[in-house]
Amino acid sequence: MASSAPKELLVGLEEADDAAVYRLNDEQAIVVTVDFFTPIVDDPFAYGAIAAANSLSDVYAMGGRPILALNVAGMPETLPNDVVSEIFRGGAEKAREAGIVVAGGHTVRDKEPKYGLVVVGTVHPQRQKTKGGASPGDHLFLSKPLGAGVISTALRAGKADEGEVAAATRSMLELNREAAEVAEELGATAVTDVTGFGLLGHLAEMVRNGGVGFELSFAALPWLPGAQRLAAEKLFPGGAHDNEAHFGETVRFSSALSDWQRTQCFGPETSGGLLVAVPAATAPRADALAAERKTLLRKIGVAVSEPIIDVLE
Repeated sequence: MASSAPKELLVGLEEADDAAVYRLNDEQAIVVTVDFFTPIVDDPFAYGAIAAANSLSDVYAMGGRPILALNVAGMPETLPNDVVSEIFRGGAEKAREAGIVVAGGHTVRDKEPKYGLVVVGTVHPQRQKTKGGASPGDHLFLSKPLGAGVISTALRAGKADEGEVAAATRSMLELNREAAEVAEELGATAVTDVTGFGLLGHLAEMVRNGGVGFELSFAALPWLPGAQRLAAEKLFPGGAHDNEAHFGETVRFSSALSDWQRTQCFGPETSGGLLVAVPAATAPRADALAAERKTLLRKIGVAVSEPIIDVLE
């Protein structure tokens, strides 16, 4: 059956990408996304700011520039007003850091707190980024260390130390704005952000949408302090096993990697980094450009022709 979507809808449900993209004219398209979740840290201000950074990442992943946001929230009636205010203040401050304003929103009663943003951005119709588009030989980069999901789970279990939680919080609070700028300068062929499906789940989407595979080096993956220690104790969020079951058939692991290392690669992330594929010709400039922007861009693998993910030692 033919799609009923208008031709102006450049990215919609059929592509299952990070945000919708709608062309307004030959020079402008709008990028629209929404995301929200329950608290993953104890501090309400940090929770609001992390949720906002996470929502903004979808626009950055599409190559867009955020211009406006709206709050989306569900709050228990029993939650003190000052706590609710701090959550909203955290979101507003992170939006301000991104150079935009939260212009309104909608809140409902709920049994547990849920907060996030609708984010609207703009992009040139010919410069949007998607999950598909990588070619064999492209180099794959990651803009943030992994392991926030494991550390958040360990925090709830009382097994993460203060320094580990602080490092994870700083990482989740960081905007992907600078990493997206570097990706644009390198001529990125495909981009997505790493969130609930984990590293390998989101990479599997790049495989599906782009028809290429990837060869990763486990040793090259950047991890937050404590993430590997806690993963070895198997303190995984439930979503890690769900991701492994859903995306596992797209992945081959080196026999040298343990079961916990394999599951760790499927661990859900919150406000994670960008996965960026760039041409081999521009890849050598990545370190210098990332240092200029004071952001991380770690090479973790290369694109290959076979549509599978090989995780080597």
